[in-house]
Amino acid sequence: MTTFFEAQNELLESGAAFVAVTVVDTLGSTPQDRGAKMLVTENGRHFGTVGGGKIEVRCIDEALGLLRDADAPPTRFVQWSLEKDIGMTCGGIVRVYFESFNAPRWNIVVFGAGHVASALIELMLRLDCRITCIDPREEWLSRLPSSTKLTKVLTSDMPAEVAKIRDGSFVLLMTMGHTTDRPILIEILRTRTFPYLGVIGSNAKAKRLRQDVRDAGLPDEAQRAFFCPVGLELGSNHPQEIAISVAAQMLQLRDAR
Repeated sequence: MTTFFEAQNELLESGAAFVAVTVVDTLGSTPQDRGAKMLVTENGRHFGTVGGGKIEVRCIDEALGLLRDADAPPTRFVQWSLEKDIGMTCGGIVRVYFESFNAPRWNIVVFGAGHVASALIELMLRLDCRITCIDPREEWLSRLPSSTKLTKVLTSDMPAEVAKIRDGSFVLLMTMGHTTDRPILIEILRTRTFPYLGVIGSNAKAKRLRQDVRDAGLPDEAQRAFFCPVGLELGSNHPQEIAISVAAQMLQLRDAR
């Protein structure tokens, strides 16, 4: 049976970002005693428990907030009244320690797992970055390489994933086409700001997307907040060459920050 520290070491060796959650003190009636531990990754609870139910949901939310905020301190102490702060009937008090193992890395999020996205992901996995690929098609996600640096997200609601993206990420829209790219782009422009936002497509598609942005009632600067077409002007329309041009553009912008 895997122990907490074995599970933590596996995460450390894989390079995955995670938060170790520990109940350091309790007073009164609580669902878990002092010393209860849990590991939380970007996909949610990974190992252990701090009591289940509402207290565990609150701890997971707190941990995910640490992972998504690039400027968050690596440690945090919180004290909660289970009745007033969590809404539980236990009535006790818990003090919880959060420690984030979130080495600063280049985070890239790719919506879509098609030919160009696949070529780009294979290329970027050679670099020091962490990649998330989001797609509604299980068969396309399954074709991507297996890597501890790659997270595959299967979902039928891609725009809903926008809220989960870590601050400071580079984001690319490479889905099945304009119909699926548009709602993701609008959601990003309405709610988030990223240092790099690109949408694969032609000049004609770029013109149509900028009209979509206007029609959505977004400010004029939103039309200039994304790259479309993406990539530097080099190579052909072969997926591997497009991937190289996009990677070059992202590297150029990353190093200029």
